[in-house]
Amino acid sequence: MSRSFLPAGAPHTEVTGMPAAHRPWLTLSILCAGFFMALLDGSIVNIAVPSLIADIHASYDEVLWMIDAYLLVFSTLLITTGKLGDIFGYRRLFLTGVSIFTMASVLCGLSASPGQLLAARILQGIGAALLFPQVISSILVTFPPPMRGRAFGVFGAIAGFAPIIGPVLGGLVLAHLTWRWIFFINAPIGVMILVLALVFIPDLRPSRTHRIDLGGVALVTAGLSCIVFGLIEGRRYGWGKIGGPIGITSLIATGVMLLLLFIIWQRVQRGEPLMPWELFTSERNFPSGNWIGFVFQFGMIGISLVLVLYLQMARGFSPLRTGLVLLPNAALTAVGSAFAGRVSDRVGGRLVLMTGLAALSVGLAVLALTAGADSGVRHLLPGLLIIGLASGATFAPLQQVTMDHVDTRLAGAASGVANTTRQIGGVMGTAVMGVLLSTRLNSALRHEARKHAGELPPQLRAQFIDTATTNGHRFSPPPPPHDLPPAETSLLTHLGQKTFAAAYTTAMQTTLLTSAAILAAAALFCLTLKPQTRKRPSPEKTTTKTKH
Repeated sequence: MSRSFLPAGAPHTEVTGMPAAHRPWLTLSILCAGFFMALLDGSIVNIAVPSLIADIHASYDEVLWMIDAYLLVFSTLLITTGKLGDIFGYRRLFLTGVSIFTMASVLCGLSASPGQLLAARILQGIGAALLFPQVISSILVTFPPPMRGRAFGVFGAIAGFAPIIGPVLGGLVLAHLTWRWIFFINAPIGVMILVLALVFIPDLRPSRTHRIDLGGVALVTAGLSCIVFGLIEGRRYGWGKIGGPIGITSLIATGVMLLLLFIIWQRVQRGEPLMPWELFTSERNFPSGNWIGFVFQFGMIGISLVLVLYLQMARGFSPLRTGLVLLPNAALTAVGSAFAGRVSDRVGGRLVLMTGLAALSVGLAVLALTAGADSGVRHLLPGLLIIGLASGATFAPLQQVTMDHVDTRLAGAASGVANTTRQIGGVMGTAVMGVLLSTRLNSALRHEARKHAGELPPQLRAQFIDTATTNGHRFSPPPPPHDLPPAETSLLTHLGQKTFAAAYTTAMQTTLLTSAAILAAAALFCLTLKPQTRKRPSPEKTTTKTKH
């Protein structure tokens, strides 16, 4: 029987089988508030990059690290923190994560140098990694199977809505306050979540005593760190040397070997594994759901960045206007997730998931065909609306089919593995799609620059072509030389923007169609999922004990 870590008088619920929690929807709302806050900070910082460069004199590489460090720490700790929830209780890990995240947010806002902000962002990533898996684990032990689709629908709505709404909220904050308030705003929200969680969330955990696999923690953390770092930083180092004998390729290869050792260790060790092998060898949909989640994140994660660059750099939209253009997409994702959860409860998640992935593929293809170098918002809306609805029909059933039949005693481990798989898919997809976009952009820039160079005086044509091509990796129009007369500067600026817009649109279309093909493959892979059964647990198999 698990030991209670709660203060005297706090509710403590030990779970064997399928428990019933007091006020399950209130519990889920509080958990999702913390989850939303953590996801939001993964995207809201992007909008503040120019302010960070100007205010604390950060270089572009330093700012990128402030963004990437959060993702690196978050991705590599999920398996470990999911298991820790099984050991210490999901509520306790959630409270710890929210506390660390809130404190780190204040430190981010108080940072006076790039180094201080980087350290605080790393601490934020640790807090987010601690609280994130506990949300899914709590859904498994709080809601009976017939209600999980709706619960995962709420979870999916947050998962789809938070990253998209981040730039909108960031733009609103920066329009009236400094970048520091992007972080300070988390403080009162975090304190409120802590108070509500202490009062209303019961301490749910499997009644079986768990132990931590320290060897597994070391192997999986080191392996994932090498792989994620290599994928995030690969393009910056040209996929070559980092320093001395260490290169991106060797780092990723080392990470893969460490993960193979981790898998072998999970098979042969005699204690309790960090990643129970039965998750992958049983009759459940967990293995197939993880693979679909990996492919889904691989094909979908980079689309938001591709669209943001298109709207801001190719079409010249402001950050706030860009966020507002994407807002209907976010709203439809949230609404669609809640609706898809209810439908999944009735017909099973497999059909809903397959339909959502297929619709996503269609939506990306429509967007690729309707987006042009001079397209207005009305041209983009059909594709964005399809993508929004389809995303809503994907997040919730994906969680449901993956986690629905997982034994509650394995909830934390399963949540950590599933979320790590998707994070790695997202990081890998961002790297691959980034290379595809950059390579296609450079090719298209040279073609477009040669086509428009004829509109310039002969002495400027060669310089224009070279500048346009070499500026592709920055995803921005080529700047004109400083020593030109105003008339020629204006002409070069106009042609540079026109060239970049046309070239970027071509590169974006290629990237979107590639993502559409990947998501279509994920939809077909849903055929490997087994139909879900909707049976309520038998009374004799369900035991709930509550201590006061």
